[in-house]
Amino acid sequence: MTVPSPVPGPPEPAGATPAGAAPAPAPPGGAPAAAAPGGPTRLFNRDFTLLWQGQLVSQLGTQASLIAMMYWSMQATGSATLLGMLGVAGALPGVVLGPVAGTVADRHSRRGIIVLSDVVRGLAVLGVAAALWLRPDATSLVVGVLFAVAVVSGVAGAVFRPAIGAAIPDLVPPESVAAANSLRQVSVQGSGFIGQAVGGVLFSVLGAPLLFLADGVSFLFSAGSEMFIRIPQRLPERTRSWREALDVYRADTLAGLRYVWSRPGMRAFVITASGFNFLVVPVFVLLPFYVSGQLHRQADWYGFLLAAVSAGSLLGLLVAGTVRFEGRRRSAVLSAALVGAALLTGLLGLVRVPALALVVCFLMGVGVGMVNVFVITILQLGTPGEMRGRVMGLAMALSQAAMPLGMALGGIAGDLTGKDVGLLFGVCGGAAALLSLGAAARPDFRRFLAGEEEGPEGAP
Repeated sequence: MTVPSPVPGPPEPAGATPAGAAPAPAPPGGAPAAAAPGGPTRLFNRDFTLLWQGQLVSQLGTQASLIAMMYWSMQATGSATLLGMLGVAGALPGVVLGPVAGTVADRHSRRGIIVLSDVVRGLAVLGVAAALWLRPDATSLVVGVLFAVAVVSGVAGAVFRPAIGAAIPDLVPPESVAAANSLRQVSVQGSGFIGQAVGGVLFSVLGAPLLFLADGVSFLFSAGSEMFIRIPQRLPERTRSWREALDVYRADTLAGLRYVWSRPGMRAFVITASGFNFLVVPVFVLLPFYVSGQLHRQADWYGFLLAAVSAGSLLGLLVAGTVRFEGRRRSAVLSAALVGAALLTGLLGLVRVPALALVVCFLMGVGVGMVNVFVITILQLGTPGEMRGRVMGLAMALSQAAMPLGMALGGIAGDLTGKDVGLLFGVCGGAAALLSLGAAARPDFRRFLAGEEEGPEGAP
């Protein structure tokens, strides 16, 4: 489970909040705020549609190239440790830069950040396609390029996620924020379902270079679509020197951290999400070896399993966007979804029938999809607009802080145990289930999921 961009509202306040001050939040579980005069009045307006279609196309390319990267790396090197370290290279920038990236999203044009991030990622992925095309037998060179591109894409994604998460409440009416989050995640998971379902087949037919080429072009298409979006945003005054800029960035980042840490339920959820991600991410690092060694299938079945997770997430997202769970009922449903996803992760290690593995992956996706949409909406509606980027960036960075370590240890454990994925899946899933049960027993954790947590000043 991640808290996306987690995974991942009210209009901007009339006055700016001084740096270092944490304003009182809007009620995350209460009635939606009224739309600002002249603001968006419907969900599918021009700006949100441009953003949505761009993300849909870029995600199609990304999911196909992910399969190309995993299977090319496995076939070229046979190393689970390498796959884990590639995941670390891509995830670590988000953990390190997440808090500062949220401040960047609050102090600079969110549209500019979104467009530039997609351009950078598109050019980086095109570099991988060129390396594979021109030097297909230079394994060490291509691996080096993959690591470099993973880092560059990780940095671009680190600033992209809080910017887009902070922008969505300004692109749709307040009462449509949950539906917009659900639709955006539907585009991610729907394109993932399609890209992953056909990605393994396309890898076998077309090869890795063409899949990376398609991914790079899809990022550039997305950037072109996003250039025409209008995102209302109150920008603070520009600083006059680099020293003043550093002071302001430090004060703003610390204000966001104090805001997140002063809410016990939010803090408990972020810590739980970090532990959950640490325990579950090794499963996805080792999934290609599970497909080949335990299911005895080829690359197309790796894509099918990922597609099953995405299809399940689609159902979870649709439920979250259409069925209203409020208060304690929502808390109970989300806690059960979290525990269930963890138990299914462990169960997957015992499954040796491909069709049954598809069912398990589908059900895992349902639970994670529901949790992500509701948590994103709680964070967005419970945070004032001028510091929304910081809160989203911090929540994502803290909840994903242990993922790079989990990826690295998962790859190393896979090699040390001779790719005994059944044992490793069981240990990871069981530990994640115990962690989730412990969190669900905490009253502040349940209040956060119910949208009933009190703000830093004691006001609901």
